[in-house]
Amino acid sequence: MTDELDWQLCRSFLAVLDEGSLSGAARALGLTQPTIGRHVEALEQALATPLFVRSPQGLVPTEAALEIRPHAEAMRAAAASLRRAVSGAEGGARGTVRLTASEVVGAEVLPPMLARFRERHPGIALELVLSNRTQDLLKRESDIAIRMIRPEQSALLSRKVGVTTLGLYAHRDYLARHGTPRSMEELGGQALIGFDQESPSIQTLRAMGFRMGREGFVFRTDSDLAQLALIRAGAGIGVCQVGVARREEALVHVLPEDFAYALDLWVVMHENLRTSEPMRLVYDHLAAELKAYALTSRR
Repeated sequence: MTDELDWQLCRSFLAVLDEGSLSGAARALGLTQPTIGRHVEALEQALATPLFVRSPQGLVPTEAALEIRPHAEAMRAAAASLRRAVSGAEGGARGTVRLTASEVVGAEVLPPMLARFRERHPGIALELVLSNRTQDLLKRESDIAIRMIRPEQSALLSRKVGVTTLGLYAHRDYLARHGTPRSMEELGGQALIGFDQESPSIQTLRAMGFRMGREGFVFRTDSDLAQLALIRAGAGIGVCQVGVARREEALVHVLPEDFAYALDLWVVMHENLRTSEPMRLVYDHLAAELKAYALTSRR
């Protein structure tokens, strides 16, 4: 096995994994199918192990391929981070900054903040990743993250900017049809909107005393945006950030004294990025904007 691996070989390997075929990988990367085939063969020779088996369904990854996939993905993230760092070092407030946030924060909270940032700094491109998975900033999957839990890694630069409160909300038309519950016990007779499978965020709420379970939900989805859309459509009662719901007159806060969970808002980035002007500008801007948003998200 060789001591050094060519990133281009790993890039083609990941494309084949993602697309399931040499032809699909070639289209994705803008290369020819024979070139992708040679890259895969070269990587197999370098690692001294087969990575794919041909089948009627296409190329099936071997166990070795699945084992090295996380390492190849880390190389891809590092290469993207390197490109962003170089673009930001060309002088002035120019470059690319990759952000990650939860579905609701990324789709409902950040867009006007990012629009205002671009008006001030048109030379900085922004990449926004919506994911309820906590991306690893140490592996540089993203540059800056908005998180609801306190970061634990010492190599991260983090700033708590406030608290966002979760409450129960329903469209006023739904409540006009089905009545407004006056206690948590009366929720049992309502159409409740909630999760299908417990995520880390739900487990965090569990530790805070959250007791609602999937068996009580008549609408189940693990997409927070889909839950919000169902609430807006008048399908039932669901959980929403107070700061988001307050923007819409038609959404009514249900049982505000009985159901309220406060989550911290953190802006986080790798400490090595603090000297990058584009990173610092985005970090400081989001910290200020989210601090103002947190004031609207109190119960």
